[in-house]
Amino acid sequence: MICFIVNISLGSVSIPLKSVFGSLFGSIENSTWDIIINNVRLPKAITAILVGSGLGISGLLMQTLFRNPLAGPFVLGISSGASLGVALVILGSGLFGGLFATVLISKWSIVIAASLGSLLVLLAVLAVSSKVRDTMAILIIGLMFGSITAAVVSVLAYFSSAEQLQQYIFWGFGSLSNLSWNELLIFFGIYALGIVLSIRSIKGLNSLLLGDNYAKSLGLNIKQSRIIIILATSLIAGTVTAFAGPIAFIGLAIPHLTRQIFKTSNHKVLLPAVFLFGAIVMLICDSIAQIPGSDYTLPINAITALVGAPVVIWLLVRQRKMMF
Repeated sequence: MICFIVNISLGSVSIPLKSVFGSLFGSIENSTWDIIINNVRLPKAITAILVGSGLGISGLLMQTLFRNPLAGPFVLGISSGASLGVALVILGSGLFGGLFATVLISKWSIVIAASLGSLLVLLAVLAVSSKVRDTMAILIIGLMFGSITAAVVSVLAYFSSAEQLQQYIFWGFGSLSNLSWNELLIFFGIYALGIVLSIRSIKGLNSLLLGDNYAKSLGLNIKQSRIIIILATSLIAGTVTAFAGPIAFIGLAIPHLTRQIFKTSNHKVLLPAVFLFGAIVMLICDSIAQIPGSDYTLPINAITALVGAPVVIWLLVRQRKMMF
């Protein structure tokens, strides 16, 4: 809550904490400040909570499923699929002409394109996971999907103008500040569905840590559990990418940070802890990115890595052992 209130109070316009509380609880002192808080900063802070917690939980699910500390929420190619969808909209006019760009490039078209790209990759991964028994094979196939989409994006970029490339690069920086209340409601609805599936997977996640054979001996349906975990990760990570862009680091680092602090591999503890730590770290990173008192806002992707990576390195060096 402290991080949430501080995040709302910071920005290009300095607003005292007293006025922030007044605006949040209906006591309006300054109508301009009230508009800034309720229409800009409050949606952005809520977006930061959803993005940070969602990516953290997605990373935890993938690291447990693949039993790989380097697995992240985008290891299945979900982010690459979203990037391809956005590239087709923004960079596609280089191949399909100016009318394509005029008709298609808008805020909602980018969100829809990213969602469709993520959905297509999700369907492909789910189809593969139903045929393949080896979990590591799914990981490799996800990486291959990422390579294919990156190759297509490179071809589109080759035929695009400098202005189109700049627009695509800016989308790749990630942003928390572009959502209205209606968009945030749609974001939350899909995110909540992914969280419900994640909670349902807790027992299966704890069993998978002990190996597939032991999980089967406990009566776990490996195939069904794997599909639910992949679906939950794809819903959360795909929605985050569609609405906020491909935000790196959080999904990979937050689960490790949480394990180092709580010293447990029990997902009944890890899941809510990762939720909280992901939200806190993203709120802190967004507060730093705003450069208080300045009109400039730094790319959130750069801040998440610059702030978070040294902390994780320090924790791992201090503990001398990775919890997993």
